[in-house]
Amino acid sequence: MSLLAAGIMMTGTLNVSGCGRELPGALKREETVTSTEAVEESESGELPGAAGASESGELPGVAGASESGGQSGTAGASESGELPGDAETAGSSGKAPVSSHTRWKSKEPLPERYDAREHGRTAQVQDQGDLGTCWAFASLLALESSLLPEQAYDFSEDHMSNDPNFALSQEVGGDYTMSMAYLLSWRGPVLETQDPYGDGVSPQGLLPARHVQEIQILPERDQETIKRAVLAYGGVQSSLYTNLKNATTQSEYYNSKTGAYCCPGDRIPNHDVVIVGWDDHFPKENFLTEVEGDGAFLCQNSWGPQFGEEGFFYVSYYDGNLGKTNLCYTSVEVADNYDRIYQSDLCGWIGQLGYGAETAWAANVYETGSQAEQLRAVGFYATGRDTDYEIYVVTDLSEHPAQSGSHELEAYKMAAGGHLDYSGYYTIRLPQAQALSPDSRFGIMVRLTTRDAVHPIAIEYDTGDGKCRIDLSDGEGYISPDGKNWESAENVQKCNLCLKAYTDLDETP
Repeated sequence: MSLLAAGIMMTGTLNVSGCGRELPGALKREETVTSTEAVEESESGELPGAAGASESGELPGVAGASESGGQSGTAGASESGELPGDAETAGSSGKAPVSSHTRWKSKEPLPERYDAREHGRTAQVQDQGDLGTCWAFASLLALESSLLPEQAYDFSEDHMSNDPNFALSQEVGGDYTMSMAYLLSWRGPVLETQDPYGDGVSPQGLLPARHVQEIQILPERDQETIKRAVLAYGGVQSSLYTNLKNATTQSEYYNSKTGAYCCPGDRIPNHDVVIVGWDDHFPKENFLTEVEGDGAFLCQNSWGPQFGEEGFFYVSYYDGNLGKTNLCYTSVEVADNYDRIYQSDLCGWIGQLGYGAETAWAANVYETGSQAEQLRAVGFYATGRDTDYEIYVVTDLSEHPAQSGSHELEAYKMAAGGHLDYSGYYTIRLPQAQALSPDSRFGIMVRLTTRDAVHPIAIEYDTGDGKCRIDLSDGEGYISPDGKNWESAENVQKCNLCLKAYTDLDETP
């Protein structure tokens, strides 16, 4: 059987958030690049991938978080240690959290008004100054709020926005998928005290204070889901268009007297904020622009306490952008949850790959160190809503597991399976750990079926837009339409697969 041609897709629109600037870097990502045969181009409106780069210098097949555990991916607490009150709780920290993708979907009626400030669930208001770092502030404010009120952190925006894997400078701006790539690869978050904002320097070798294991991307314009996520996690990262540049500028879309903002038109978003509440009866008369009705989301900005209501403002339900892209940090764990992370996608979700069908297979091969390990979990992106997954493991692989006539990648064992409602990144804890021998090669494999998708597999690759420095030498991935016929992701499709493995060292004598 000959392989169908796999298609790589740059999907949707990458909106570079430059904090009120009109940016030439806002890139339209629509084209599809295929191998030897054309495949159907997706019109599913799937979400874009990240802009970033990878210069980890890690050994082939073993990808540890750059600057956060070295070659093996060993992770520890940050130099200053965990903050007081760092209890292990299921869903947010600890050794064996339950995936939270169904935890907060209550059927209880929503209140007509909610303000996270009144419940101690908003992080300290920050000021990004003149730099285009709103994307980093929004990401980390939402992350911090997800841990409140039990645990109070101040994470470093400088460390995220100065990450050497990203080609964009702090002045230019960034994208929410860059923050996803940074956090999910365990390069951060680090504490503000370790890398203070605005000094232009980010120390090397800092270890993350927490491990982010799950980030859900909520459905577009689904106000009820956004509200329930705010109730459960304190804040939802989103974006809007603004011609405001800081707390002192004025705009036809912003009423500074009432702290009310609405830009109803179809503009490319350029500023990230955090939704921390709502008021269904916020008067439409409070807005300078004409809106259809009452109601607004309460948002936290990153322009200091002098903006709005001490750093907070209201955005109309009828704003043209807020609520289209929504990130929720649904599983944030302690920094010793696993001993090692294996990965080759330090730049994260840049594009998607598939065979013109809802289902595709992906496998990454990694090499263990000198000590036996236990495979505890597997992480991957769901690139669209309603994704069914099956996870398989294969051990003791040769150097060429996909060569002609070899059936090594077919000798897999089912390890887990399930369904994911929303797109995003998920870490799936295996019901039973899989033993890995020392100095051996093992493969993790996923079969993903995403409703209405033609490219269900998330990948990183060089788009040629000048924003990425992709290193294909740190990965060994394979793709297949059926789990039987495999081809190299790096050699044939020139990409790395976004498929991570989490292990613990086997301490058994």
